[in-house]
This record gives sequence, structure tokens and C-alpha cells, in this order.
Amino acid sequence: MIEIENVVKAYSGTRAVDGVSLVVEPHSICALVGTSGSGKTTLLRMVNRLVEPSAGDIRVDGRSIRSVPAYELRRHMGYVIQGNGLFPHWTIAQNVGTVPRLLGWSKGKIASRVDELLALFQLDPELFRDRMPHQLSGGQRQRVGVARALAAEPDILLMDEPFGALDPVTRSKAQEDLALIQSKFGTTIMLVTHDMEEAIQLGDRIAVMDKGKLLQCEPPAEIIANPATDYVRDLVGTTDRAFRLLSLSRLADHVEPGTAEGDAFNAGMTLRNAYSELLWARRSAAPVEQNGKIIGVITLERLGALAARP
Repeated sequence: MIEIENVVKAYSGTRAVDGVSLVVEPHSICALVGTSGSGKTTLLRMVNRLVEPSAGDIRVDGRSIRSVPAYELRRHMGYVIQGNGLFPHWTIAQNVGTVPRLLGWSKGKIASRVDELLALFQLDPELFRDRMPHQLSGGQRQRVGVARALAAEPDILLMDEPFGALDPVTRSKAQEDLALIQSKFGTTIMLVTHDMEEAIQLGDRIAVMDKGKLLQCEPPAEIIANPATDYVRDLVGTTDRAFRLLSLSRLADHVEPGTAEGDAFNAGMTLRNAYSELLWARRSAAPVEQNGKIIGVITLERLGALAARP
């Protein structure tokens, strides 16, 4: 658990972070959202003491971060930045194994962990461990950056605009990878993003910041349905709130009994994508398939009801 209590960061009398308090629950993703200058990156960097708070306290599992040396604190937290920050003259294996080497892991244990993570991110160890960063695509380098941050099995992963430089298709895949990795390892993640869509897709809770202050910290559905201020409402958007609500759920949780004609939708599809497909094809319903078996139907009427304000 990360507990941030009345934290302030001031520069020459100006508060970049102004009295922020929030709790990030274990094994969850908290997305920090706001425009440039809102204080979200400064807040994130105070968690691993890359930036020292001017006032307030931050506790990890009940222990103040000031009670341990900063370098030791950082070795037990993963950190991912936009552009991945890989060492250009080191191989992929050397990059991923950076922190385990600092922690004194054996060569065999490091090699095993490197191969495990590369395979997990669908980068064949035999093909990728000895390559250099410049030999990889942008998306592959970003996956290696996340793998490096996870190498020492940290309980906490801090991510600062990690997917901002990726094209839309690669970015979507990277987001899927992160969600799967988080569910596998149960890592507690704080993610800085300016993209509300990304925050909605990934966050268990979304913390909206503006001018150094925390305006609202709620689950995505609550942020979308009940924005606390006009600023939050503008970030969410007024024209596509219904579609954003639909993006939070999967078909598997909303299947109805019955039959329908036409191609089946996978149970893992979001309600948003299903609604779009039905509208585009002018279908009133579609069968839903899971593990090769039809488990029911989803209807346009049902999706319209689910898109209504909670």
C-alpha cells in the first residue's frame, strides 16, 4: 500500500504539488491524470524520492520512505519512463538484468529471470537477449523497459507516460501487456498519463490533478458518471461518456440467454466494441462465444441500457 499524506512540493515559493493525500491499494493500478504542469509527474517522483517532498509524508506498507536511503528505496521499486531509457551500449539481457546485478543476484538467477520476462513479453530470449536496443522497434524497446523495471520482482511499479511515444496500434498492445502482467504478478502500479482514455482502460482508480491539487480520486465509472469539477468533466469529455462507460466491461459479464444470427462476438470483447460492431452492421443482437462455445447473446437494447448513467 502507498499512503500519500498532505504532500507538498514547492519551488521558489510556487507549489508544484499542493497538499495532496491519497491511498493506492495493494495490487491495484492508480492512474494520475492531468495536463502538463498539473503536478502528476512530480508527485510520482516523490514516491521513489527522485524528488524530495517539501512537506507531508509518503508511506509504503506503513513505513515512511524517509526511513531508508533513497538508493535502497529505488532498488525495490520499478520505474519506467517514456522512451524506455535503455542503456544503448548494453544488450537487452544486460539492460533487463540491471537491478538484479545491483542487488547481488547470481548470474544463473539473473539469466533465468531475464529469459522469463522476455518470454512473458513475447520476445523470444534466443532471438532478443543478445540484441542491442537500436535493433528493436519502439514497441519492443518499451516492453524491454517494463521488463527491466519488473526484473527484481518489485512490489511497486512507477510509470511516467510510458506509452506516450508509441503509435496507436503499438500503444494499445502495450496497454494490454501491462494489464496482463499486472494481473499475473499483482504489482501495485502508479501510472502517469495525460490520456484519459488510457487511464480509463488501465486504472482501478483515477486521480485527477490540476495546478498541483488533487481534484478527484475515484474508480473510472464514478469519474465518468460524476465528475467532481468542470475541469474533470472536460477531461472526461461530454460527447462520449456513454461509450467510455461501456469500455469498462466485457461481454462475458453481460450475456443474456437466447440465440442470434451471424458471426459470434468473443466474450472478452468490451461492451463498447460490441456496441460499435452491432451499430455498424445494423444488427440487433449477436451470439457470444467463449472457449469455442456459444454462451448466450448480447443485444443492442441491453448495451444501450448499460450505457445509461449509473
